[in-house]
Amino acid sequence: MADRFPSPFEIEAPAGAEGWQELYTYSSLFSEGRREYEDSMFWFQDGVHWPTALRPWDATLFEYAITSLSQYNTRHLQVPPANGIDFRILNGYAYLTPVPAPEEDIEARVANFMDRAGFYFMNWNDLYDKWMIKIRDLVQELETINFDPLPELESADDVVKSGAGVGSGWQIQADYHRLLDLALKLWQYHFEFLNLGYAAYLDFFGFCKQAWPNIPDLAIAKMVAGVEVDLFRPDEELKRLARMAVDSGLADAFDAGDVEATCQILKDSDAGNAWIASFQESAEPWFNFSTGSGFYHSDKIWIENVEIPFDFIGNYISKLKSGEDLARPMDAIRAERDRIVNEYMDLLDTDEDREAFQGKLGLARVVFPYVENHNFYVEHWSHSVIWRKMRQLGELFVKEGFWSEANDIFFLKRTEVEDALFDYFHAWATPAPAAGPSRWPAEIERRRGIHSALAAWKPLPAMGVPPEVITEPFTVMLWGITTDSVQAWLGGGDSVDGELRGMSASPGVVEGLARVIFSPDEISLVQEGEILVAPLTAPSWAPIFGKIQATVTDTGGMMSHAAIVCREYGLPAVTGTGFATSTIKTGDRIRVDGSNGLVTIL
Repeated sequence: MADRFPSPFEIEAPAGAEGWQELYTYSSLFSEGRREYEDSMFWFQDGVHWPTALRPWDATLFEYAITSLSQYNTRHLQVPPANGIDFRILNGYAYLTPVPAPEEDIEARVANFMDRAGFYFMNWNDLYDKWMIKIRDLVQELETINFDPLPELESADDVVKSGAGVGSGWQIQADYHRLLDLALKLWQYHFEFLNLGYAAYLDFFGFCKQAWPNIPDLAIAKMVAGVEVDLFRPDEELKRLARMAVDSGLADAFDAGDVEATCQILKDSDAGNAWIASFQESAEPWFNFSTGSGFYHSDKIWIENVEIPFDFIGNYISKLKSGEDLARPMDAIRAERDRIVNEYMDLLDTDEDREAFQGKLGLARVVFPYVENHNFYVEHWSHSVIWRKMRQLGELFVKEGFWSEANDIFFLKRTEVEDALFDYFHAWATPAPAAGPSRWPAEIERRRGIHSALAAWKPLPAMGVPPEVITEPFTVMLWGITTDSVQAWLGGGDSVDGELRGMSASPGVVEGLARVIFSPDEISLVQEGEILVAPLTAPSWAPIFGKIQATVTDTGGMMSHAAIVCREYGLPAVTGTGFATSTIKTGDRIRVDGSNGLVTIL
């Protein structure tokens, strides 16, 4: 077995993707100038957040996200053992490496962290309320950005007689800069609480491991289960609308075949119009929900593709008509949670230990909602608005002949969009022909071909020198990268007797037929009673958790979305298998043992 992964400098471009490096910022690429450092690090592909090849502009949010994470770890909070996360793009895919804090600095960092994190923990609810105001205000400001075509003639009142001194050409560029500034601010806000949320859970986790060395990781995770979070609100709104349709005698309208036909039937009655109004009320903000991770402009958003929530509502209506209960089994989840808590607390010897345990558990439960809630407010709602505004800008360029489709704008890097805007501004101001219409159509087609070749490439799970033991807690908890999984990658993922091992993410054992899906567009293929096998899951997939028996993923750890959701829905789950989607085929009968992290092909 190899003792290291290939060097990033040994990886060749896929056929047809030559010159792919031009699609991304120079600082995001592996480079000869820092080869010694880059060859010494362990790089893993982040399939939890960025499972597919990035288009150039989409990479903007990747860069903003990881840099903001790093800033909070290193410069804001001084997390004792961890500096930031360095990132690179290779063949279009996102790779990360944790940068540890020097051992000699850890003791000094502890005091800073305790002071800064302690302030947040002591004032969590108040600060979180302020965070909610900040994030909603940011979304509202994003909504004020509009990329309208530059006028034939400026308004005399607005520009000349007002003494403003600037005009529409300046404004359209300022609005693009403002969008970028708000996107970066958004990711600053994202990590204001997230790392602390994980830190509180990891502190609780560490206490449990010290108090009970043999306690399963899953038992610790279940102690914080059963907490209501806003991330489940979109699914709850779908269920509410389904119940409203059934109670109002509107259920048959959802058999009409498509959204337009259903809405036409609904508009014929007062009850139907009331239902439509209720749907629209739910849509803002709860249906600003991406079918994917939220990091790709190409993912469909419910509010812009209403056939998606309508299909889910129709499925829930069918379940209600057959007498099924749509509610998550919260009573059972909380009962099991409390049983585990009491079982282990009884094993503690002193009142001091029990008080410490209750304090750390209480804090973990207080902060836990943010660990999931941020996902809706940042990756889904805010990003949905950003994608919409960028498509509006892209459509403006379509009208000017720069390219043929609004989404073509995402084949430009963020600085190239700025250049194209200035080109448009100059041509309007002069007036004179813009350079863009003769440059960008052919270039975008070239880049489209490169991206297609990158998308067909299967990224390596890791590169470089793996540590002897994976101890960095975020790497284990969020990404599911453990010493065992790294060894499995080095061995090529060969299964023994049809077995795959991963994280024990949610307890229980079930057998059933596998449904392997690779994209949100395949969700409709999932049938009642199947076991979902996917590279990862997204929050907007929640409605199918009422169909499936269990979940198996390639990526993700104990605190990944798939793990958390399955625990909240009472479904067995094994995450971070590495090779489930390449080993299991749709129709295979498999056994999922979520208690022991084992998947068996029967």
